[in-house]
Amino acid sequence: MKVDLLLKNAGVIDETGTFFKGKNITINKGDIINVSSELQKEYEPADELDATNLIITPGLVNLHTHSPMTLFRGIAEDVSIDDWFNKEIWPYEKNMTEKHAYVGALAAIYEMLDHGVTAFADHYMFPESIIKAVLESGIRCDLAPTLFGLSDSFQDDVEHSVGLIKKYQHNHEGLSLRFGPHSPYTCSYEQIKQVVDLAKDLKVGIHLHVSETREQVIDSLKRHGKTPFQIIAEAGCFQVPIIVAHGLWVTPEDRQLLTPSTHFAVSPKTYMKLAMGSGHIWENPEALPLAIGTDGAASSNTLNPLEQASYYGLLGKLLKEDATSYPLKMIWQMIMKGHTALPFKTGRICPGHKADLVFWDLDHPSTMPLHNPLASILYSSSRKQIKHVMIAGHWVKYEGKVAMDANGIEKQMREATEDLLEKGKGKAAITF
Repeated sequence: MKVDLLLKNAGVIDETGTFFKGKNITINKGDIINVSSELQKEYEPADELDATNLIITPGLVNLHTHSPMTLFRGIAEDVSIDDWFNKEIWPYEKNMTEKHAYVGALAAIYEMLDHGVTAFADHYMFPESIIKAVLESGIRCDLAPTLFGLSDSFQDDVEHSVGLIKKYQHNHEGLSLRFGPHSPYTCSYEQIKQVVDLAKDLKVGIHLHVSETREQVIDSLKRHGKTPFQIIAEAGCFQVPIIVAHGLWVTPEDRQLLTPSTHFAVSPKTYMKLAMGSGHIWENPEALPLAIGTDGAASSNTLNPLEQASYYGLLGKLLKEDATSYPLKMIWQMIMKGHTALPFKTGRICPGHKADLVFWDLDHPSTMPLHNPLASILYSSSRKQIKHVMIAGHWVKYEGKVAMDANGIEKQMREATEDLLEKGKGKAAITF
């Protein structure tokens, strides 16, 4: 049988964090069709890669980000969370255009591919701009166009999302859409329920921000007698696949509302930077459906899930005062769990799954010796140790170089940021 590619004699770390030596991986038409310790003579590969000195893992997932916000990296530092939203980010976003969003998304995708991200869940405005960047790059994306309930254009934006879902869902292998009501503090109960009902009809999920701060929970209890989780549960959010952005202040009662199709995307670097507190996601974490997101580059500065995951593990050890807690495999499985939230059949190195893979070269002074390859990846590696990245059997990073025009992106980023700074801040229609 003729096949596209054979990866020979690789080290493999699977989705559980278990390490295997000397595996041969056969790929054809974007799928993994065989994994074995012995070479299979029935396959005739058109190409081979000797992976003797490499470790192959499933691709990484960034389960929550705002890709165009690379344009605001470093623009709002050392400010309170209220000022971050109300005085800096939302006023600048008021003057964004489709072109700005496209350039910011391109830069974000380049950065994520460089860091081994093969799929991401985005939550932002200007969805066509993001879709254009996604389809050009080859990365996988689950996109939730942001819906602000306080906006005068809310109903038009909902209809626009419906149109995009009908146009793109199931028509592009690497693109999926869902609804993106921003949060229960910028959307009313009635608006969220409307969106959930549409999600049920169209058989898609939702992605929204929930209980990001202690103050949001306190305010919700004062106004409604219910937590943000309880409000969205009554609106039916947990009856469809849901990505909960952050959920930092989830309560014990909230946990009872979660379903098997619920996934949390946590971003510890943002929580530290904006002094959002430790919340409750480090309490009995095994009972929460935790995955890793990076948030946007305006708050986390980088779009590297490994960094966020390592912070989660290290902060957990610190908060619990127990060095044996939050072990390596648990942290790795949080990154891998992002695959189960997305509809791409990725995240496992076994027949029947997509060939979305990261190739690590850990033979380097900064990651050697390899007493524990998983520790080297989680706590010692950077993008420099990522030699290749593959999506659906196609190289999107090869020999350390991302298959995108870095110089062109840099030029467009300079032009876009200069334009935004010249326009200055607009008047934001919403407040945090």
